[in-house]
Amino acid sequence: MDGQFLPVLVLLLGASGLCGQGLGPGGPLEEPPGEKPPEEKPPEEEPPEEDGVLVLSRQTLGQALQEHPALLVEFYAPWCGHCRALAPEYSKAAALLAAESARVTLAKVDGPAEPELAEEFAVTEYPTLKFFREGNRTHPEEYTGPREAEGIAEWLRRRVGPSARRLEDEEDVRALTDARDVVVVGFFQDLQDRDVATFLGLAQDALDMTFGLTDRPQLFQKFGLTKDTVVLFKKYDEGRADFPVDKELGLDQGDLSRFLLTHSMHLVTEYSSETSSRIFEAKILNHLLLFVNQTLDAHRELLAGFREAAPPFRGQYFGLKAQEAPTLRFINIETTKKYAPEHGAPVTAATIADFCRAVLGGGVKPYRLSQEVPPDWDQRPVKTLVGKNFEQVAFDETKNVFIKFYAPWCAHCKEMAPAWEELAEKYRDHEDIVIAELDATANELEAFPVHGFPTLKYFPAGPGRKVIDYKGARDLETFSKFLDSGGELPAEEPAEVPGAAFPEKPGNTMEPKDKKPGNTTEPRDEL
Repeated sequence: MDGQFLPVLVLLLGASGLCGQGLGPGGPLEEPPGEKPPEEKPPEEEPPEEDGVLVLSRQTLGQALQEHPALLVEFYAPWCGHCRALAPEYSKAAALLAAESARVTLAKVDGPAEPELAEEFAVTEYPTLKFFREGNRTHPEEYTGPREAEGIAEWLRRRVGPSARRLEDEEDVRALTDARDVVVVGFFQDLQDRDVATFLGLAQDALDMTFGLTDRPQLFQKFGLTKDTVVLFKKYDEGRADFPVDKELGLDQGDLSRFLLTHSMHLVTEYSSETSSRIFEAKILNHLLLFVNQTLDAHRELLAGFREAAPPFRGQYFGLKAQEAPTLRFINIETTKKYAPEHGAPVTAATIADFCRAVLGGGVKPYRLSQEVPPDWDQRPVKTLVGKNFEQVAFDETKNVFIKFYAPWCAHCKEMAPAWEELAEKYRDHEDIVIAELDATANELEAFPVHGFPTLKYFPAGPGRKVIDYKGARDLETFSKFLDSGGELPAEEPAEVPGAAFPEKPGNTMEPKDKKPGNTTEPRDEL
């Protein structure tokens, strides 16, 4: 009996061995379908961190997008001067947000070292910053905010949090307006209306203003409103400006933006490097300027009349000597035409108003600036041109003339000045080459209006008054190649040069960028 069961037991043991061990006389056997153990994935690389900023690569970007629902990424280049200037502010912004436990992360990618990422995200200049939400890799938002720490942090706060504070009662409005010089409150009867989305979208980017929002009927009544209105409250001038929402057309973000920029400015604003950007960005075509010496009491007293005359004309450079003050200049920013009152005219509220009406009515002719020709204008390697000797020098048919049009306050002009001096020194013994410069803020040329600084133009020898705009890099080597080739740049020899997506105005928060190597567009300061 026992012998009869032996083969069965052996067979059972064999079957057990085949399934459990996967072994047979010929070695390992294939696993039955569905029973293959899962392969272990290699652990994902943790991105390193530098000064509170994640350092990402092609291998770690995907993981960072999954782990951080709000991620600002800076694409930089080690050789980029603007990137180096941004670096400490970027790290400070990361620290500010971390201290607040804000749900946003800052990161950076070395663009030249990660060409696949630079190509994927269409990075053509440095620094380029992109904001990613909820892991969406295909549609990041371009960063267009300031380049200082608090500005970066505020731009991000208004994207991960509310861009406008909800106001429930009069106390909320008072607390908001007491805390800031300029506060913008949207009064909307229906907070689901599309105009509210327009309002909040503008609030995301208007970082120098504080925004509130309400739909409370008692607040409409308190502030004398019967329809949807955006109200700008301010602690100066008339104290309040209203922007009613057109019921049929709705709220236009561009119109509202211009309204807020215009009415947030003081009626009389002191022109300086700090205020110039707001003055030019306001898109106000006509500016009336009062030039005074603030150390003199008599001049300061004129400001009262100036302020008195200003309100009716809201919405509507300079070449002066100190002894000409006090005086006025009326300037149209679009045409750059300038107007002056009669010499010696008194500065009072009445004369200011009359002068403005005369200019706007076409009763005053514009004038053009020109300095006197300096006696030593041609004694230095860089020749000094003014309006009165420009034609004579630039269109000398025996000379190749290379001219820099500059502004004394222009940072980019100052940056390239050493290279311009070196160029003039290098070619000072070439009788057919002239290197010159002209202060375009003090000398105006009707045939050559200059809107950005520096502007470089080449006037080749010969008849025909030919003019070539120079668009290359601002360094001695490239300048020299341009002159040696008769006003042409070899296309096959690109250089690593700074460039900007947008020309910047004096004091503008939109900073210049460095183009990827090979691009020859340089940044300029724009009038």
